[in-house]
Amino acid sequence: MTVGLPIRALWPDPSPGPVGDDALTALYRRADRPHLRMNFVTSVDGAVSLDDYSAGLSGEPDKRVFGLLRMLCDALLVAAGTLRHEGYRAIRLDARRRAWRRAHGLAEYPTLVVVSGSGRLDPAQAAFADAPVRPVVLTRSDASPPPGLSTVADVVPCGDDRVDLVAGLAEVRRRGLAQVLCEGGPYLFGALTADDLVDEVCLSIAPLLAGAGVGRITAGDPSPARHLPLRHVLHAADGTLLLRYARG
Repeated sequence: MTVGLPIRALWPDPSPGPVGDDALTALYRRADRPHLRMNFVTSVDGAVSLDDYSAGLSGEPDKRVFGLLRMLCDALLVAAGTLRHEGYRAIRLDARRRAWRRAHGLAEYPTLVVVSGSGRLDPAQAAFADAPVRPVVLTRSDASPPPGLSTVADVVPCGDDRVDLVAGLAEVRRRGLAQVLCEGGPYLFGALTADDLVDEVCLSIAPLLAGAGVGRITAGDPSPARHLPLRHVLHAADGTLLLRYARG
C-alpha cells in the first residue's frame, strides 16, 4: 500500500491522482537490454549536497524513488569516495521488495560494485562486512588493497593508470548483472559520461537553493555533450520534481 507524500505524473501522461506503487514501478521499469542508470538528487541551483551530504537534499519522495531503483537493479555501482563519505552500509531491502525481486526471477539483493583506483578500502566497513551478497571492487592492476579486502569482496583489476570503466562494466555484466544503478559520486558520473556509458539519468530536484560553492552532480574533465531525451516528469506534494531521462 502506498504511503508518504503523494506523487503525481505531469508529463507525458498526466495522472488524475497520486501514482501508486505499481504505476511508479512501471514508470521506472527495468530495461530490456544491458543498461546503466544514474540516480542523483540536486537542489534547484544544481548542488549535489547540503551541509556536505546528499541526504540533506533528499526528502521522502526522493527516498521512495531511491529505494525503488535499488529494488529494480542487479548491481549498485558507487565510487569509493562516496561509499566512505556517505557511510554506506550493507545494501538491504525490506521484505516486500525482496518478494518482488523473487517474483521477477532476481536475486533477493543487488550486488554492490565499488570503483576504487587505489583499492584502499576498509574491509570492516558495513557495506562489505555485513553485505548479504559478496561485493565486487573494480580497481587498477597496480592497486594495493588491504589483505582483508579479498576476504569480503571480489577484487577485480581492470586498467593500469586508472580504472577502465568499459572493461569494468563488461566484467559486471559477465557476472549476469545487466541492470546497473550508479549512485555517484560526481567524478564517477563524469567518467562514465566521458566513456559514453550512461543510458539513463534519474534526477530528483529538491525545492531548495543551496547557494554558491557547493559541488555539482558531475565533475572531472570536459567531454562532448550528449542528447538524453526526457521520458517523464513527476511532481511530489512537497515540491520535489522527479525527472527521468533515457536513451531510446
